[in-house]
Amino acid sequence: MAGTKIQAAERKVGDIFTDDYHFTIPRYQRPYAWTTEQAGEMFDDLLAASRAKDSLTEADPYFLGSIVVVKAENRALAEVVDGQQRLTTLTILYSVLREFVSAEFAESLEKRIFQKGDPLKGTADQPRLRLRDQDQGFFEKYIQERLGNDLLAALQNVTPDSRLRLVENALLFKARLSALDRSEAQRLASFVDGYTYLVVVATVDFESAYRIFSVLNERGLDLTHTDILKSEIIGGIPEAEQEAYTNKWAQEEDDLGRNDFGDLFSHIRMVYAKTKARESILKEFRASVLSRVPDGKKFIDDVLVPFSDAFEVVRSASYAGGPGAEEINRLLGWLKQLDNTDWIPPAISYFSRPTADSASLLRFLVDLERLAASMLVRRVDITRRVERYGRVLDWLEKDRDLYALESPLQLSGDEQAETLAKLGAEIYTVTRIRLYVLLRLDSALSDGGANYNGYPLISVEHVLPQSPAAGSVWTSAFTSQERAYWVHRLANLVLLSKRKNSQASNLEFEVKKTKYFEKTSWPPFVLTSQVLATDGWTPAVLEERQKTLLKVLGDLWRLAAAS
Repeated sequence: MAGTKIQAAERKVGDIFTDDYHFTIPRYQRPYAWTTEQAGEMFDDLLAASRAKDSLTEADPYFLGSIVVVKAENRALAEVVDGQQRLTTLTILYSVLREFVSAEFAESLEKRIFQKGDPLKGTADQPRLRLRDQDQGFFEKYIQERLGNDLLAALQNVTPDSRLRLVENALLFKARLSALDRSEAQRLASFVDGYTYLVVVATVDFESAYRIFSVLNERGLDLTHTDILKSEIIGGIPEAEQEAYTNKWAQEEDDLGRNDFGDLFSHIRMVYAKTKARESILKEFRASVLSRVPDGKKFIDDVLVPFSDAFEVVRSASYAGGPGAEEINRLLGWLKQLDNTDWIPPAISYFSRPTADSASLLRFLVDLERLAASMLVRRVDITRRVERYGRVLDWLEKDRDLYALESPLQLSGDEQAETLAKLGAEIYTVTRIRLYVLLRLDSALSDGGANYNGYPLISVEHVLPQSPAAGSVWTSAFTSQERAYWVHRLANLVLLSKRKNSQASNLEFEVKKTKYFEKTSWPPFVLTSQVLATDGWTPAVLEERQKTLLKVLGDLWRLAAAS
């Protein structure tokens, strides 16, 4: 923001854990996540640096990085935008060190952990670092409080992961410090306090602090758009209800996992905007979603929770709501194998509808997979693909008939014909579609009952080799023009549950059947079984097989031209 004052200062760690700063980790931040590997690396580096010179008076300063905070000038309150992991780990180290130093040292360390109240200044006793509300009680009881440190080793089944990391890192520091004598532990404490530095970057404006953070942090953003939106949305809810809605939000994030939860917001944006994103997700989400649902409670109850629940079902293919559940989940499984996720917004929009039952869901998914498969085969680019799904979402929102001929969910006559033509062409050469089409075809040949989840590897193999040996039966059964025409088409392709073998690929037909196609640890695919039952492999056989297989796909995806 133009005119925003930014301050950056190099500060000793001991000067940061003073009354000048009262650090708080806002609710939008991710939980504490440093593992023992990261904490152990920091400890080892600090210990090595403290031992580098004969005395501390000769020690070189040790730079621990930068932190970014939102902080008004002349006020102690500092909201941490970047630096939570380091500040928390330093507090753990200070806390554990109390056990391994003299009483005088321990008293000084205590002052780095807790700010003592001052009646003249109107301040109360309080921790110098407060974690997110969900973890602060645990952090204060077992890490910051001296007596709590003694209970750490006896704790069992600590959850969630953020608390477990606190315990693991504290126990790690205890183990490392127990190997030092008291003088070494005190030297380490003095080095961290007086010779270790952080650059503190402070601004009164959150947007500029976040922008600074994104430039400084070369390791990638700790914050995501969901963290920032969480702060904005829950911050607008009355304080008395914030904890309840924070818990609702956290529950949905835990159910999906952090990465999928972030994707969910992109899908929700698409449901509302119905167009391809052109600006940042934050800006577009505010403009397209929050402008329509400005009330935080209503957004969480009526948008976030139902869409999150729908997304969990869709991504895991775990619908359990009626007699058609098995087929619904099978269709979701096929959609998940596509090379894009643009189909998800229409899917979660439909699944989140209160009136959606198993029959209507099944009908919708049959046509959604048909549309998605057709666009895959026709190699529709992302812009036109997103535009098409946007029109489907528009019809959904307006409750129009999705099964009318003019519906964007349906394929036009030209689209059906083009899809069939692409299927009849050299499908093997289109790498991104051939496996999907062949698996879908094989499944249709098995009446939809085939399950391919257990196959460790599925490859596409030619029956007529791409480069037959000179003088082989292949060269006499096919002219060069016939080989060129048929080699990459549907009729000449089969599926194998093993890696392709370039030497076996050129075997004669009968030898190939018995020594290659049959030698698999899994039951053969229907496509492959058909070849095993064929006596010869000729242009006439391929022509008849091509017609049959195209008819199966035409019936599967209702491609009218197939008739």
